[in-house]
Amino acid sequence: MSTATLAAPPAGRDARPGLGRLTAVELRKMTGTRAGFWLLLGTVALTAVAVTLLAAFGKTEHHALVDFLGVAAAPVSIVLPIAGILLVSSEWSQRTSLLTFTLVPHRARVIAAKLLAAVVLSLAALQVCVAFALLGTAAVDGDFTLSAALLGQVAIFVVTGMITGVAFGAMLLSSAPAIVLYFALPLGWTALGSLAFFEGAARWLDGARSLSPMTEELLSSTQWARAGTTLALWMLLPLLIGLWRVTRGDVR
Repeated sequence: MSTATLAAPPAGRDARPGLGRLTAVELRKMTGTRAGFWLLLGTVALTAVAVTLLAAFGKTEHHALVDFLGVAAAPVSIVLPIAGILLVSSEWSQRTSLLTFTLVPHRARVIAAKLLAAVVLSLAALQVCVAFALLGTAAVDGDFTLSAALLGQVAIFVVTGMITGVAFGAMLLSSAPAIVLYFALPLGWTALGSLAFFEGAARWLDGARSLSPMTEELLSSTQWARAGTTLALWMLLPLLIGLWRVTRGDVR
């Protein structure tokens, strides 16, 4: 009578890939494609143009490092989240999701890796913004004062924008609708917020009002509450819906 033996867990290249390896793969997906390359190059170019315009035509009182950093972060917060949208939605539009989830059946780990890759890329973009801001400030002999707290706020501003892009991509699982709604919904809400009837709600739910001060000044407790409420609506809710769709939906 033979005895049953337990198979040893796979080792080496056959072992289950760790979260760090998955994150590196997802980061390569964002930067290693032709679309990703031109998107990143365009973001860097827009950042350089924004800093140059401020240095050339900005008022003297706006030639501080804080102002240059805020201007540099604007293109990154607008354009770079498209890479986050494509990172998730392209899995379905290009029909690679079946291969991805066959290699890594735990879908939540894949989404976690995509989120971590988005954070890494956004922090790298923040370093580029700081470099351009320093160059712009030095060019005009401006004020280099910048508190660590304000730098942290700018980092949160950039990172949450990138995560919001991933959330919209996961929620819709289609590139074109996700990109359109990512820009159209906030713009539509901003337009509604300009009406007197929606003035009170707009202070809490309009990102143009609650999030933009993060690059300009240290937020008060009330401003943080408004920013958190806005992020709960535009980032957390789409992310939860996207997680449900990715983990429960059929893969084709």
